[in-house]
Amino acid sequence: MSIDIGIKPKDRKAIAEGLSHLLADTYTLYLKTHNFHWNVEGPMFNTLHLMFETQYTELALAVDLIAERIRALGHPAPGSYSAYAKLSSIKEAAGQPKAEEMIRQLVEGQEAVARTARRVFPAAEKASDEPTADLLTQRMQVHEKNAWMLRALLA
Repeated sequence: MSIDIGIKPKDRKAIAEGLSHLLADTYTLYLKTHNFHWNVEGPMFNTLHLMFETQYTELALAVDLIAERIRALGHPAPGSYSAYAKLSSIKEAAGQPKAEEMIRQLVEGQEAVARTARRVFPAAEKASDEPTADLLTQRMQVHEKNAWMLRALLA
C-alpha cells in the first residue's frame, strides 16, 4: 500500500537517508559509551561509570525512535554493524583508552551526532516534516547538553 502522509516520495527518501546516518552515529556512540562504561578505571570511576550508563541508556532508546521514524517514512532502517560502519561519522575506540581520553572521545561523539542531526534538519523543514524536525531538535538538545557535561569534566 502506498504512503500518503503529505510528504513527497523523494523528500521522504532524502529525510530517511539523513536519518540513517543519524541512526548509525547514534548506535556507534551507544556502543562506544557502553564499552567505556564497562572499562573505565581510575579516580573518577564511579562518576564516569554512572554518567556513561545514563548516556548509553538514553542512546539505546533514541536508536529505536530514529529507526521507527525511518520506517514511518516508508524506508528500511539500517541495522547491521557493516551498514553502520559505512554510514557513521564516529570512529570506534582503539584499545582501552584512559578515562580522560574516553571523555574526549565521547565529547567528540556527542558533537558528531548533533552535527549529523543538524544536517538532516533542512530536508525535514523543506518537506514540512514536523515529526522529524521535532525528533531532530530533541536529539540535538540531548547531544549538545551531554557534550557540555562531558567537556566540563575536562576543565
